[in-house]
Amino acid sequence: MSTSVAIKYGTAPVVPQTVPRPRVRAVPRAAAPGPGADVYTELTSALFAGFARRDQRLKAEQYLHGLLAAQGRKSIRNIAAQIGGPAAEQSLHHFISSSTWDWQPMRASLGRFLERGGHPQAWVVRPMPIPKAGEHSVGVDRRFDPERGQVFQGQQAFGVWFAGEELSAPVNWRLFLPDPWVKDRTRRDRAEVPDEAGEETLEECAVSAALDTARWTDITRKPVLLDIRGGAGRAALARLAAAGVPVVARIGAGSRLAIADRSLPGFGAGPLPAGQILESLKGLRRPVSWVDTVGGARTSRTSLATAVRVALPSPGGERMRPLMLLGEWDDPRRGPARVWISDLTQATVGSLLRLTKLAQRVDRDFAAVGEEAGLRDFVGRSYRGWHRHITLASAAHTATVLGAAYGAGHGVRRAAG
Repeated sequence: MSTSVAIKYGTAPVVPQTVPRPRVRAVPRAAAPGPGADVYTELTSALFAGFARRDQRLKAEQYLHGLLAAQGRKSIRNIAAQIGGPAAEQSLHHFISSSTWDWQPMRASLGRFLERGGHPQAWVVRPMPIPKAGEHSVGVDRRFDPERGQVFQGQQAFGVWFAGEELSAPVNWRLFLPDPWVKDRTRRDRAEVPDEAGEETLEECAVSAALDTARWTDITRKPVLLDIRGGAGRAALARLAAAGVPVVARIGAGSRLAIADRSLPGFGAGPLPAGQILESLKGLRRPVSWVDTVGGARTSRTSLATAVRVALPSPGGERMRPLMLLGEWDDPRRGPARVWISDLTQATVGSLLRLTKLAQRVDRDFAAVGEEAGLRDFVGRSYRGWHRHITLASAAHTATVLGAAYGAGHGVRRAAG
């Protein structure tokens, strides 16, 4: 058994509990071979050792068991059906919505566990829209979902995913509160929204999720991947830089940058659209190989890409910050399909491009595992209940992807201390 760093939620000793060990499912719904059980045991030991009260640890184990075992939507009722019915439902509802335990130490423990066992290469900040039929769940509002290209009613959250080539899992979350929720004291009190949850833009919410994660102890900071198209990109980059967090950010082709390499055409011409800069340098494109792991298969792929040193223009004549502009082409006869900017100025074109592909890894793991783990399934109305549910759903996702990786022989090491 490995040793794990645990932040105590109290001072009383933790007494071992007897909770049926669920089978850790790979994707599709097949139980992972033997090592999957070891993942589950080590994960629960790492995450739940901080509970001072044995009844809280028992309920946490029961809830995680239900998330892994229940079919369909992971509501508290369906989760309770796996362990005892109506009586268990009331007990688990109190544990999630009304108890006093803090979810942040558990998330930090999950991050440390994944760092040891999952070998993350980047932190991917992924938006997660959560459609809702009613109006009373915390943060619900009408908003536009760019992925679906339509307006929907629901919540908007941002997850920080520890991502590597073989697997990814969410470790931290931030729920966006739209203006009506920020300013309506009645709504805030009803949903038990803490006073520190204030007004912010969607982009500020995404960046704050990454910065909250960077404050955890015993965690190695990785490059943060996020999408800042359409937002205040300068402010996002400045906040991450001030915190010492490296970034690889997707930007729009119209974002204006200045060429910083004196040997290249366009140097000294002032700020130019990123797409125009890359098009003028398309003769420098070269093939870059990367591995696509969709469906569990390792497929070698090649993209045309190039990178150039640029600077982000600063207002007031301040010294411009050096950055790397990366472009990737799907069709060599057209403009770049994806444009990224990074402060990893010493990185090669290949290493930068391969980092950007981790966003696809996260999208696939969310669709194949995260949905089934219940990341969007909380049906309560409270702020604290939402955070506790999604923390344990993230643990269920982690148990599944690590169990599948062990069983598939992908070389993911055990989370030994």
